[in-house]
Amino acid sequence: MAQAAKNLVMDLEDNGSRARLMVRDRDGKFPDIFDAILADADIDVVLIGIQMPRMNSIMERWVQTCRRELLDRTLIWNQRHLLHALREFEQFYNGHRQHQGIANARPLCPLPTQIADPDKIARLAIRRRDRLGGILHEYDHAA
Repeated sequence: MAQAAKNLVMDLEDNGSRARLMVRDRDGKFPDIFDAILADADIDVVLIGIQMPRMNSIMERWVQTCRRELLDRTLIWNQRHLLHALREFEQFYNGHRQHQGIANARPLCPLPTQIADPDKIARLAIRRRDRLGGILHEYDHAA
């Protein structure tokens, strides 16, 4: 395992890249020398929370969604552009995009009021708003 840490650091240095953080779980398979080698290379080790087995899966799902819906469709010019795109996607993901769960509710918004009147359903006016140059679309009822 210590050799794997050395190889990781050497590979990053050979590519001209530099990692600042390593996120890992609290598994006993990582000996103390693993953290020491990373600390020697100025890489901070961040441990995930205690008894949070789903944390990795939740983050992996978010990263895959971000990659599939945003990064695979976008030509990123520089770090500033990347940060802007990620901020927009985060706002879209948490504020507008529907999630599987209770009535497809969005995480940061209350449940919408239901429309029971058939006449209103037949005359729904939907408005589309493009975000990030048309990569992301938001749909709302027109007032």
